[in-house]
Amino acid sequence: MNMLDRYMARTLLGGVALAMGVLLTLGLLFIFIGEQADVGTGHYNLWDALSYSLMTLPQFALESFPAGALIGSMLGIGVLARSHEITVMRVSGMSKLRLSVSVLFSAAILVAIAALIGEFIAQPLADMASQQKAFARYSDVSFAGAGGAWIRSGDTIVEVQGLSNAAEFRGMMVFELTPDNRVASVARASHATPLGPSAWRLQDYRESSLDHDSVQSQQQAERVLETTAGSDLLQFAVAAPAQLSLHTLYRAIVYLRSNNLAAGPYLIAFWSRIARLAGILAALLFALPFGFGSMRSATLSSRTTLGLTIGVVYFFLQRLVESGAQVYRVDPLILAWVPTALLTLTAMVLIWRIR
Repeated sequence: MNMLDRYMARTLLGGVALAMGVLLTLGLLFIFIGEQADVGTGHYNLWDALSYSLMTLPQFALESFPAGALIGSMLGIGVLARSHEITVMRVSGMSKLRLSVSVLFSAAILVAIAALIGEFIAQPLADMASQQKAFARYSDVSFAGAGGAWIRSGDTIVEVQGLSNAAEFRGMMVFELTPDNRVASVARASHATPLGPSAWRLQDYRESSLDHDSVQSQQQAERVLETTAGSDLLQFAVAAPAQLSLHTLYRAIVYLRSNNLAAGPYLIAFWSRIARLAGILAALLFALPFGFGSMRSATLSSRTTLGLTIGVVYFFLQRLVESGAQVYRVDPLILAWVPTALLTLTAMVLIWRIR
């Protein structure tokens, strides 16, 4: 790496930092506004909402990194083009391939930063944010050992045991109380799966109802338990696949496959995460051709608008194919790479056309 490579890296990374700063500010605002519906529930207040928004911001950064890299690199290339520095590099003997290698060096730094955020920062902070939010919303929660939790909702007390896999708990105890706080029934389920914020699916459900002088037992293969002590309390333990780190997703895929269970959502999230990291490389390569030809003299606003438009299209196309892979059962390995492959192909064609 020579002086020109370092200079180009500083310029491009400075543009990306500026673009990501703007995107993260907007993202923080949107997340905070979205939390206002929960403010006032239990002890959850504005400061809790702000804390939640800040701790989930790294997850938003991961999703918006390719778009931010595209916008920022176009701004950086624009600075180099308007000062004719790219032209001087070309005249001095730097080929298109050599310029591309210099740009990819900057992109590799961004990929490393995004990977570190995804593996060591985003998921732990998101888990902590969900846990603190749950504690603030439900004031009558105490955690037991081995990952279990006791939750009371009116006359119903549930004890949820630890995770058995990425989306299912080992079991649940359900205690129903009478108005004078006597135990009316005790039930046990061997497996408990969250069905949303206010319901659980209980499997192998066995219940004993207590009367004054007798006990009545019943058994069901499956029961849906409706309770306001919602499963969102434990969402930090059953995070959506898209919020998990790559190494966690890999372990989940290995586990599910070894037990002949469906691993589709985790495969989609795994390959989509890798494709988004590769999308950062494609984004910077895509920006390079706009330092030549008619775009060399384009204004800062036009570059920002073009970068933002393409970045938003890439973002929504990635979301679209992730949803499509689940709905239409398309191979996630192929579909997850479609947006990144299209961006890379377009970048290579534009670079090839540089005179």
